[in-house]
Amino acid sequence: MNTEILRFSFESMRIPDSTFDYNMRTRQKSLLKQQKVLGGFDSDNYRTERLDATAKDGTKIPVSLVYHKSVKRNGTAPLYLYGYGSYGSSMSAGFRSTMLSLINRGFVYAIAHVRGGQEHGRRWYEDGKLMKKKNTFTDFIDCAEYLAKEQYADPARLFAGGGSAGGLLIGAVANMRPNLFRGLIADVPFVDVVTTMLDDTIPLTTFEYDEWGNPSEEEAYHYMLSYSPYDNVATVDYPALLILAGLHDSQVQYWEPAKWAARLRHRSTGNNLLLLKTDMTAGHGGASGRFDRFRDTALEHAFLLKLSELK
Repeated sequence: MNTEILRFSFESMRIPDSTFDYNMRTRQKSLLKQQKVLGGFDSDNYRTERLDATAKDGTKIPVSLVYHKSVKRNGTAPLYLYGYGSYGSSMSAGFRSTMLSLINRGFVYAIAHVRGGQEHGRRWYEDGKLMKKKNTFTDFIDCAEYLAKEQYADPARLFAGGGSAGGLLIGAVANMRPNLFRGLIADVPFVDVVTTMLDDTIPLTTFEYDEWGNPSEEEAYHYMLSYSPYDNVATVDYPALLILAGLHDSQVQYWEPAKWAARLRHRSTGNNLLLLKTDMTAGHGGASGRFDRFRDTALEHAFLLKLSELK
């Protein structure tokens, strides 16, 4: 069928999912539908940026961020940095309406596109897996330091979060730089890496060898052991932590975050909040009810707002 119309979708960190028709003859674009956002949302009230943070080895790490136009770049804003960096899964800089409650209260929301994803192609993935996995963690730390140095964030109010393999990222960063963040959120975190990967009776384990390595091989075992969050909990002052687990999680069994929380509580030398919430009905994807997901989001935001001392 011949047509002059091209239909496409677009979204950004400040523009909700939108569907357009573009007339290739007249070069006119028309908006057909846009995701509704309640509360008098106006995309012109927000700013987005794409930055490059320099990693320790000189690699440029992309960072996407969004903030309210009233926020000044003067090193006083709280900032929440999100990351994943595994399985070649690229983090899209898309629109998240749930982040607006933080952004409207003065938070900068940022995504670190660390190695282990595939934002810059296959090599980006290869440089963040197996025996190069630690690049994922150091990239994330370098992004956080860059944002503070460039005055997008108050160094005393840096926060970070991630889920599943992103929870591994958060756990590793907590051990490597416990004094960098004010608070961390780890959602269904894969934190007992060596123990889980040594158990080949777990259905997913052998499929994971291509991502983390096979710990029955000595070199891979020692490398994995050197960053496994549970195995590297130290006697230091850890930042505040909110750890979320699901009783019916088939990918990260609930006892991994439970063991990690127990060891953190035993060894941490400070008095920061260390919270563990296990959802007794949820799996790896978290709460599935229409409102239950919003309750989890509200818990995370309350955690961040309390620590940031914002009202």
